[in-house]
Amino acid sequence: MSEVMLALEGVSKTYNKGREAEVRVLQDVDLQVRKGEMVALVAPSGAGKSTLLHIAGLLDTPDAGTVSIGGVDFTGLSDRRRTIARRREVGFVYQFHHLLPEFTAEENIVLPQLANGMPKAEARLRAEELLARVGIGERAGHRPSAMSGGEQQRVAFCRALANEPRLLLADEPTGNLDPATSERVFEALVGLVRDTGLSALIATHNLELAARMDRVVKLDQGQVVAG
Repeated sequence: MSEVMLALEGVSKTYNKGREAEVRVLQDVDLQVRKGEMVALVAPSGAGKSTLLHIAGLLDTPDAGTVSIGGVDFTGLSDRRRTIARRREVGFVYQFHHLLPEFTAEENIVLPQLANGMPKAEARLRAEELLARVGIGERAGHRPSAMSGGEQQRVAFCRALANEPRLLLADEPTGNLDPATSERVFEALVGLVRDTGLSALIATHNLELAARMDRVVKLDQGQVVAG
């Protein structure tokens, strides 16, 4: 049996809205993603998939339950230790690329590596390798404003993988793109995941893309169910 990379056990999350109103977003969620597995997370808008991804990626904490990555329970760790773990273990991709506009594609990928202690020369080589792998190596010196939406998102993928995480979390990574561009960008994402062997949990509205992953799970009334 392959190694479990991400494990959520009994995860619940409630938000308070006003003095009395409470919104239960997640309720006793159990979810596993195995090493090298791509799992699609399908849910309507507002169903809590972003909250689930934030908890899985150590950006938020659950009210109950545990979050383990690579067999290590990170639930009760200090904010500092969670930040270090997140930087080393997890890569994030969002619907919007969130690239730094004043830096080139290559620099956007180099910066998180420098923050993680990588020498600049090695960080640049890593950035060049990743950009070439997604087919836009010639765009390394361009700023985001000079790139298409699909190119920007592929740079965002490279940035997410810059520090060689073991887990990739993506929240509607093709949701802001037209169908043709979405297809190309999705293929680039799949290529990166398969080439590196990392695990991925990818939230998407696109059922056709979801069906091409290893497994589909759905978020329904705060709980994860099989697709």
